[in-house]
Order: sequence, then C-alpha cells, then structure tokens
Amino acid sequence: MQGLKTDLAPSKNVVLPHFKYAAISFFVLAVLMVLSSPDLAGHYFQPSILTITHIAALGWGTMIIFGALYQLIPVVMETALFSEKIAKINFWILGTGILLLTGAFWHFSVTTLLPIAASVVFTGFLLFILNITLTALKATKKNIQTYFIVTASFWLLLTGLLGTLMSFNYRYNFLNLSHLHYLKIHAHMGILGWFLLLIIGVGSLLLPMFFVSHKLNIKKLQFSFFAINGGLIFLTAEWWIFNSSMLTPVFALIIAAGILSFMSYVYDSYKKRMRKNLDIGMKFTVLSISLFLLPIVLGIVASFRIPDDPLLFNRLLMLYGFGFLMGFITSLILGQTYKTLPFIIWLDKYKDRIGKTKTPMPRELYSEKAATIQYWSYVISILLLSGGIIFSQPVILKAGSLFLLICAIAYNFNIFKILRHKPIKK
Repeated sequence: MQGLKTDLAPSKNVVLPHFKYAAISFFVLAVLMVLSSPDLAGHYFQPSILTITHIAALGWGTMIIFGALYQLIPVVMETALFSEKIAKINFWILGTGILLLTGAFWHFSVTTLLPIAASVVFTGFLLFILNITLTALKATKKNIQTYFIVTASFWLLLTGLLGTLMSFNYRYNFLNLSHLHYLKIHAHMGILGWFLLLIIGVGSLLLPMFFVSHKLNIKKLQFSFFAINGGLIFLTAEWWIFNSSMLTPVFALIIAAGILSFMSYVYDSYKKRMRKNLDIGMKFTVLSISLFLLPIVLGIVASFRIPDDPLLFNRLLMLYGFGFLMGFITSLILGQTYKTLPFIIWLDKYKDRIGKTKTPMPRELYSEKAATIQYWSYVISILLLSGGIIFSQPVILKAGSLFLLICAIAYNFNIFKILRHKPIKK
C-alpha cells in the first residue's frame, strides 16, 4: 500500500473496533442464515429476513466501511480526519443502535423498540456525515473520489431518514403509501446511493494502487458519477413523489450504464496491471466485480416487471438484493480486509523499525490456508444460495448457509489472528 499518507492516519483505536464489530456481525449473520435458511425461499418482508438484511447492511457492511474509510481518508482526501473523538463516540452509538435495531426486527417489536433503535442508528449516521463533510471541507485537494464519498454520505442521510420515518410509521401511521413501497425506496437509496457510490469512490483509487496500474481513463469515473446519481435521483423522485413506475426501466438503464462504466475502469486497471499474480485479497476483488453482473441484469429485468408470475418475481427480487449485499459487497469487503487490516497492524507494530531491521510482510500476519478455505467456502455458498433462492429449495439454502458459516469462521480466525499479532523481536 505504497502512497498512503500514514502521518495523517488516525489512531488505531478509531479504526480497529469497527473491524472487530463487523467480523463478529458477519459470523452472527451466517449463524442466523443457517437458522433461517428456509425463509430465504419466501417473501423478503418477514422478521428473519429483515434482521439478516440489516445485520448485513449495517453491522457487517456499513460498520467496516466506516472503519476503513477513517483509515483511508488521508489517501482519498489528502487530509486528516476532522475529529477522532467524534468517530469514537459514533462507533458506540451506531454499534448500540444496530443491536437494538436487529433485536427489534427479530422479535418484530415494531411499535415500541424499532422507533428508538432507528433513531439511535440515524444519530450514528448524522455524526459520521458531519465528520466526513467537515473533513472534506478542509481538504485542499478535491478529486472525483472525494465527490463520490461526500455524495454517498448524502444518500446515507436520506436512507437513514426514510428508515426512521418508516419505523415511526408503524406506530403513528402518517405515511400515505404502503410500507413495502417505502421499503423499496429505502433499499435502493442504501444499496445504490450509499454502498455503491462509496465503493466506487474508494475503489477507483485503491484498486489501481493494488493492481499497480497507471494511465486510466478518469472520464469513465466522471460518467459513472453523473449517471448513477442522476438515475437514482430521478428514480427516487418517481417512486417517492409521483408514486409511478412508468419510467423506471429508463432510469434503471441509466444507472446500469454508470455501473458498467466503473466496471470498465476496473477492467482497464486489471488489464494494465504490473502485478500479475493476485493475492487472496485481489482474488476476492476480481470475484466481486464478476458477481456484480448478476444484480445489474436482475435489476434491469425487474424494472420491466418481468416475469409476470408473482412468486417467481419475488424470488428474482430476493436474488437481486442477495446479489448486491452478499455477492458484490460482501466479496469486496472479504477481499479488501486483507489489503487494509494487515497493513494497519503492520504499520502500528513496525513503523519504528522500517529500514532498520527485517520485518515480516503484512500478508504474513494472517493464515493463507484459512484465507483459501474462506475463499472457496464463500464461492460454494454463493452458488448454492443463489440456486436455492431462485428454485426455492430449502435443502440447497441450508447447505449454502452452512458453507457461508465456514467462510465466516475462517474470516474471523484470520481477523483476530491479525489483531493479536505480536511484534517479532529484534
């Protein structure tokens, strides 16, 4: 990870708790999927699926992204984080809110606990957005990656706001449309606006660094930025304000074009890479980009209301959401963890010995064997779970969930092995 402005990096006490929380959340997620695997063959609006989805989106995805972004701010914005104190407070607020929220969904306590939990989570979002926005304002260099990150934070704000309104609507019933309608808007703002834009912003800078590739076409990122944001703005307005789906296929195609432009940027980086042999982190990353094609295709198909069969259409929607959260986003996180966390720990343990004595490489801080088990168990789980969802087969879903649990165990083994690393004596 050459090029990191390590002198501006925050304290490890800001970053590492997020990785720990996310790793444990991933394990809990896998356990719940084993326990609730038959529910994956049913409708997405049920307590177990809502719980699993929010653990995946918040406890796993968002929590680790917060931690990684705090570490990567010096790379992207070339400035230190505005406030480490706010980041530490934010961790405890968001972590508590996630526990309350998932508990509310699991027990379906929607009129009492859910509004409280959603308010706590939204407070965590507000603190994060405040910290990131103030950091961006004091940055002297504004690049396309900065705009992606700040815009993603704006979509996170809207996602959290709508989610909080929906939680209060269970009790006070003030929204004029069905809950499922608002859930559709909430999910797309979170997945496309928050996760996707942030991943593009950070990934477009880090992936060429890891591939060791140069002279990439920045216009592809600019097109991606305007296409995804423009398409999502119009899509949200059509659904939320006009309660219509007439132009949904058009907006879906615009968003897909923006996504494909980013994928083309990543493919160019891959083709021009100087580092031909991919480590486990980059294997997961390449897999992630490949898996991204599935939700893109399914999203376009769903926008045309295909197929007509309601049961099959529901399975398609389940696979669409699964493909984004557990396919694209999860595989990217699983891979990039091995590119960020070992370096963070290595830098903390050996920064005073760089150039003076021999030190281990960051990749030597984790078990390659465990990482390989994690990779293949994940691949098998994705194949089985995808097949189980689309064909509505509980046995296949159970098997896929068990392989995901193996993946989570191997991942946690390596995460805590890295975190417990002791410096080699001089």
